Amino acid sequence: MYRGKVDGLYRWPVKSLRGERVATARLDHRGMAGDRAYSLVDERPAHSGRRLTVRQVPRMLSWEAAYPATCDGSPEPPGPPVLYSPGGAAWAWDDPDLPSALAEAYGIPLSLRAGEGQQDRGPTVLVTFEASRRALEEELGAEVDVLRFRPNVHVDLDAPAFAEQSAEGEVTLTVGEAVLAVTGDHAGPAIRCAVPSWDLYGRERWPELQKHILTEHDNKFGLIMRVVHPGVVHTGDPTSIDI
Repeated sequence: MYRGKVDGLYRWPVKSLRGERVATARLDHRGMAGDRAYSLVDERPAHSGRRLTVRQVPRMLSWEAAYPATCDGSPEPPGPPVLYSPGGAAWAWDDPDLPSALAEAYGIPLSLRAGEGQQDRGPTVLVTFEASRRALEEELGAEVDVLRFRPNVHVDLDAPAFAEQSAEGEVTLTVGEAVLAVTGDHAGPAIRCAVPSWDLYGRERWPELQKHILTEHDNKFGLIMRVVHPGVVHTGDPTSIDI
């Protein structure tokens, strides 16, 4: 059993856009409430109906999405997100001109889609570990921002670096009121795609990062988990993992 604290909570309202750091989040059957609850849909004839991601359009990272603040600090999003262009202009999700603004920015005809559970691996929570992030920095001799990996929960534990990469069987993580487990399809060590090799704004790639994770860490970083006991989590909450 390893112990520590929740170092950061991150929510990504629109799939593949930049997201927001939050102080409080609800974890339940959806994963993290409000996470990837909206997406952009490719309307090119050969791709019609497919969700757009950074893998096809790295420039998606130039836009940011965040939910309006709630008066009572509730972890439940109060409604659709607001999108922010690279120039800082704010767009309501239901603005009829938003699809054309995004299409012009990305050079692709698109539409908007709302609906919970649009994570690639189903309603899951991506957990990353500070010891592993620090070790990766030491191995590469360069700063590695955890946001490259688009986690939901980042924890700082007394576990050794990369201990999560061998996680199998009954692995449980307690974070605040919630309990997560490696259970169900597509759970376990997170197999990484090329997305972390892009900088946070989709402008420049760092291919050495992707190659290093592939060759030195079997292309794994972080854990894909599911919520087995729902609850509210705050930054700084105590956390423990049984690996």
